[in-house]
Amino acid sequence: MTGALVVVATPIGNLGDLSPRAVSALASCDVVACEDTRRTRGLLTHAGISGAGRLVSVHAHNEDARAAELVERIAAGARVAYVTDAGTPTVSDPGARLVQACVAAGHPVEVVPGASAVLTALVLSGFPADRFVFEGFLPRRGRERRERLAAIAADLRPTVLYEAPGRVAGTLDDLAAACGPDRPCAVARELTKVHEEVWRSSLGEAAARMATTEARGEYVLVVGPGVALEVEVDDAVLLAALERAVAAGASTRDAAASVAAEHGVPRRRVYGLAVDRPN
Repeated sequence: MTGALVVVATPIGNLGDLSPRAVSALASCDVVACEDTRRTRGLLTHAGISGAGRLVSVHAHNEDARAAELVERIAAGARVAYVTDAGTPTVSDPGARLVQACVAAGHPVEVVPGASAVLTALVLSGFPADRFVFEGFLPRRGRERRERLAAIAADLRPTVLYEAPGRVAGTLDDLAAACGPDRPCAVARELTKVHEEVWRSSLGEAAARMATTEARGEYVLVVGPGVALEVEVDDAVLLAALERAVAAGASTRDAAASVAAEHGVPRRRVYGLAVDRPN
């Protein structure tokens, strides 16, 4: 078989979510590179797979060095599986530099998809899931954190964030301050595990609840979409833009559509002005 890197998603809690394809990939690969050898050894044992002599540690602190080693083994024909402690590697987890190294060297990269905390929380939130933002972990402090909070507040799509138990209360406080306490949200804890829990409320209510609740486990926060605000534009500005569009040869209907899009106002408003304007 041709050498390749096989990125394998693993369960985020419930071991029953390990897919048959993931089991096959882990059993057949020559090397199983992993974030934590002890945790992965337990996963392999659960799946009835022997990891003897095949486990290699690849984590955030040694990924560059190990990537170079694994690229050489792949070049020699080895198939290397890579897993992190839970979920899909590279998604707020190590693995991106290993994938990049293989791509740069021209080696095949395969992905075995699986459980996802991002998608699980998004679906459980009840918010529209056709368009969303994954923010991962927010910066701990400073200007970069403030900028990210402001971007979430302005975004018209749901935003999914990860947070550690020791910081979740402070992050909910900051989100409520940035987005407003009435912004809807969902707080998911211990997804797919025995003690899975989901709260659906406003950010203000969630922050107040978290302030009196002992934080346990890993959290995924889903902030509801912001509300688009109609920009106040004077009728005179719209009429002037309409006159320019019509003078350039546009029909009344097309001119109204283009002016409405340009100024962020309803098309029916601009079309009404176009119809009523003096000839």
